[in-house]
Amino acid sequence: MPPNEMTLRDAARTEGARHTASIRLRAGSASVEADAAISTRGLLAVGGMVSSILLSVAVLVLVSTRKLPDGTLPRGLRRG
Repeated sequence: MPPNEMTLRDAARTEGARHTASIRLRAGSASVEADAAISTRGLLAVGGMVSSILLSVAVLVLVSTRKLPDGTLPRGLRRG
């Protein structure tokens, strides 16, 4: 392995590793600048939350769009 190549194990040992991003937008006389930083653990946590939200939304859409068998609607509700 070349001396400047980092393995996954080495990356996991790195304490305080931060991922950063910045953006500058300019339109006419208006401008916006934003910076963001997140740790590796934070990035994994955000990824886990997003994937669980997407999975739960998929389940809700599946349940809400299924067709109920005839005669199973609660009293007072009619099929449209």
